[in-house]
Amino acid sequence: MTTTERPGTDSEQLRSRIAAELDRTRGRTALLTDAVDDDDLIRQHSTLMSPLVWDLAHVGNQEELWLVRDVGGRDPVRRDIDDLYDAFKQPRKDRPALPLLPPAEARAYVHTVRDKVYDLLDGIRFTDRKLVADGFAFGMIVQHEQQHDETMLATHQLRAGAPVLDAPPPPEPRSRVGGEVLVPAGPFTMGTSTDPWALDNERPAHTVDLPAYVIDAAPVTNGQYRDFIADGGYDEPRWWSVAGWRHRVEAELSAPMHWRRDGDCWAYRRFGRWSPVRDDEPVVHVCWYEAEAYAAWAGRRLPTEAEWEKAARWDPAAGRSRRYPWGDGDPTVGHANLGQRHLWPAPVGAYPAGASPLGVHQLIGDVWEWTSSTFRGHPGFVAFPYREYSEVFFGDDYRVLRGGSFGTDRAACRGTFRNWDYPIRRQIFSGFRCARDARPEEAAA
Repeated sequence: MTTTERPGTDSEQLRSRIAAELDRTRGRTALLTDAVDDDDLIRQHSTLMSPLVWDLAHVGNQEELWLVRDVGGRDPVRRDIDDLYDAFKQPRKDRPALPLLPPAEARAYVHTVRDKVYDLLDGIRFTDRKLVADGFAFGMIVQHEQQHDETMLATHQLRAGAPVLDAPPPPEPRSRVGGEVLVPAGPFTMGTSTDPWALDNERPAHTVDLPAYVIDAAPVTNGQYRDFIADGGYDEPRWWSVAGWRHRVEAELSAPMHWRRDGDCWAYRRFGRWSPVRDDEPVVHVCWYEAEAYAAWAGRRLPTEAEWEKAARWDPAAGRSRRYPWGDGDPTVGHANLGQRHLWPAPVGAYPAGASPLGVHQLIGDVWEWTSSTFRGHPGFVAFPYREYSEVFFGDDYRVLRGGSFGTDRAACRGTFRNWDYPIRRQIFSGFRCARDARPEEAAA
């Protein structure tokens, strides 16, 4: 898509695409909120997370602020609730005490907002200003709601009680994947200046020149991580940074979140159901400090964000960066484990069609992958359309995660998409892979 308004068909196709994405996304939100009763909706299942009913009304409020009021120039629906659903004014731990909209009222509110959005979409011109070029504002709202859907999915993982979500298991392995992949030295294009719905922190495209390095062909698996545990990895300070060891002790970490001993083995609680830990699945629910310690134990390190992206996007034959590891086309069910189709990571080797040209697998979906990088803007970064999406988080406090998880929607995931969180966080669907500098003989090969 370009920013030029084309007559007839192209504009109508964009409207149809936007409407379909809005509708598809709202269907997921409904699934996550209709799965529990009102008591569960208003309950806070963890101080790290909002009550589900807060997330529900919040996505409606953001849609009202940006699409109804800003893009559409319409009168407010509920100006009186703006402060209640301002994520910066209301810390998560305090949200249960707020006079939140009760479930029925929250559902009615988001329905009213959506009706107004569908109405204004019919007459929108996609060249009026930058905010609406190529439908950006609508894409931003789709991605925002999908991000909150993933957050609500993480809340479901934390809730107690009987299981309420169900999905088929992910596919079994279709190829043997293991070992390391050499990424040759040289420049590549990082970020994007052309993806129409890319967010500000993904922009602009810029050249990064990297020395040769080696990266895991697949994410670190449960079996590999169990070896770290069995070898006393949680009891040996030498594998941990000073801050990481302090957190390990204070938080009493001894295994990934949601794991427990089951005789001589381990079990993992997934959305209310216990099952044996499967060795060939990517490890999930580990914090950055745990990933860093494992990498040190393994004689490796975490990849930088640039190393991760080059491994995911660089096509040496074409001499360019792809949108996704497999190419420029949107993800299909054969490429990656995305969109809550399954409720846990797929075993390594399940998506050979999603591998990068260099032979790196499962870079998209399954688990968010911690990198060693702190969150910064790309060179030439410009905040758009508001500083609070990215810029206020820049600094040393956050580590970057890449690639998406089984709970990430395709609309909120691509080879340039960036996520970030505190290094202590592990309620998110986070895993990792390792990297190392190439040895001289490897680099010369």
